[in-house]
Amino acid sequence: MRKKIIVGFLVFLISAMATAAGFAAAPSVKRSDYFITVLTGPSSGIYFPIGGAFSTFIGSLGYKTSATATGATAENINALLTGQGEMAIAMADSVIQAVESFGAYEGKPPAKELRALMGLWPNFCQIVTTADSGIKTFTDMKGKRVGVGAANSGVELNARMMFEAHGMSYKDCKVDYLNYGEAIDQMKNGLCDVAFVTSGLGNATIMELGTSAKVYFVPVEGEPLGKLMEKYPFYINATIPAETYGTDKDTTTAAVMNIMLVDSKLPEDVAYDILSNIYSPKGLEAIQGSHATAKVNIKLDTALRGIVGTSVPFHDGAVKFYKEKGLLK
Repeated sequence: MRKKIIVGFLVFLISAMATAAGFAAAPSVKRSDYFITVLTGPSSGIYFPIGGAFSTFIGSLGYKTSATATGATAENINALLTGQGEMAIAMADSVIQAVESFGAYEGKPPAKELRALMGLWPNFCQIVTTADSGIKTFTDMKGKRVGVGAANSGVELNARMMFEAHGMSYKDCKVDYLNYGEAIDQMKNGLCDVAFVTSGLGNATIMELGTSAKVYFVPVEGEPLGKLMEKYPFYINATIPAETYGTDKDTTTAAVMNIMLVDSKLPEDVAYDILSNIYSPKGLEAIQGSHATAKVNIKLDTALRGIVGTSVPFHDGAVKFYKEKGLLK
């Protein structure tokens, strides 16, 4: 009896110390038994530093971890489905297409294994050119050299939908399937006129372009924006503030949420443990410190954005956590 009391007290003490230090209480799961690979994005984009912060923090809990640079959304979805990672950042629109087998995933089996862990931040559709290009509206891009993103990437899927909403197609432009880092490099060299960048605000490649040229954003607004949101309800109305990149005025555009995906095979207690610690004071400090966008957007009261009401189901471990927090019924 005495031993049981002492053991019980020690368990309570360890749990209290963990909570006081800003971590969630120690779980029953043996963390060192699990390897968590976080699939991020290109090193030039926002997925990479934020995904790296997730990996580093999860590693600090005792899990074996790594962060992998990828081509972002489309590659991450495919890699998760083929067992090449346990967590992946992806845009909600592409995930919905994969789950429902339409758009870029038409004719493919529904990706029923995909599960949402948490909402992250909105990706703004930033159609970038320079002030001296003469391009002011979407239709001004006709005949121009346009970098639409790597083929079938999340950025390129957005570009297709934008063209459709404006009653245009790729045939109206000289399209190059370049990722936005490559497209902006080509823009600097005078070989590209416009680049589609679907990213959080404060994108490093756009900021770098701004050091050598006056940046201008092609707006998505009015009737085309209405058509876009009506047909694809995962889009929201958004604004690129002038102060973000030093433009002359705010720009109206569309945005779509990024979410953290996991595979349905990830054990419930592991997903619950990871999520509980991410939303602890220490976890939020680590993740939010990775990028200004993370600091503004990644917090518990925005965890369900871009997921609730869609066809993407939450992981069982996430359901348990959010129910405990009163966010899900």
